[in-house]
Amino acid sequence: MKLSIVASLYQSASYIPEFVRRCTDVARRHSGDDYEIVLVNDGSPDQSLEVAVQQSEVDRHLVVVDLSRNFGHHKAMMTGLKYAMGDYVFLIDSDLEEEPEWLDLFWEKQSTSGCDVAFGVQTVRKGSCFERLTGLLYYRVFCALIGVTLPESVVTARLMTRRFVNVLLQHDEREMFLGGLFSLVGFAQESVIVKKHSTSETTYTFRRKVSLLVNTVTSFSNVPLMAIFYFGLLVSLVSSGYISYMVLNWVFFAAPPSGWTSVMASIWLLGGLIISFLGVIGIYLSKVFIETKRRPYTIARKIYGRSEKSDSSTD
Repeated sequence: MKLSIVASLYQSASYIPEFVRRCTDVARRHSGDDYEIVLVNDGSPDQSLEVAVQQSEVDRHLVVVDLSRNFGHHKAMMTGLKYAMGDYVFLIDSDLEEEPEWLDLFWEKQSTSGCDVAFGVQTVRKGSCFERLTGLLYYRVFCALIGVTLPESVVTARLMTRRFVNVLLQHDEREMFLGGLFSLVGFAQESVIVKKHSTSETTYTFRRKVSLLVNTVTSFSNVPLMAIFYFGLLVSLVSSGYISYMVLNWVFFAAPPSGWTSVMASIWLLGGLIISFLGVIGIYLSKVFIETKRRPYTIARKIYGRSEKSDSSTD
């Protein structure tokens, strides 16, 4: 098969018919009749599954993977990549904020540059000023903590070769961050300037972004653990210097302590730091606990539109 288009579904019922139609039009321009559209229902609470299944009954190119519950956007997309069979795989969101017609741009970029991945980047991040500011802050902090420079204002949509997808699928962690994995895999990757639309309110609130930041950093980098060590070393050096000062002050000047204020402040400060550092270590231990269980990161309840792919779970 020449081309696979992969998308996840979550509250996408109203977008599916137009999304499938536009994907079909652009796929036929590049692969004729040799293509498939893989839709992964990520436990959507609306009628996304029913609408997608109805589409698959009249379109043999459509494959619907119904997950047993909501597992998360990145895990659903990785599952879709596992079921994709094309020599080229076009990954895109189904809410039409990203245009299926971008495939034309990515295909041209791959044809001219010979790259393995052509991905979209925005010149201006969509959303309100607060959303753009928090998005930029998230990007800056994340890159600083993981020590890897990721493309700024990148979108989900990208066209990948089969060899890139095969290597990507070798990453088998349960707590995954696809943006980091895309960069980690390497190969030749080229950006394409695109303009993302705004068809709905973002579900990534500031609280969710902070939670996502903590999860992705602790899943992708050991920098916080190293920072704890160096900070503890710094506190020890400062404490040793202060103790030396107090001893010398007592020996030569016999000056009494200044009172309880500084003592209590130090106790509360160090106590809070110790508890927070233990929390960071606990997060990493929980990641190890989850990874060593080797549970499947998604479970497919049923596959519609492809009889040869009837696996009940995805490892």
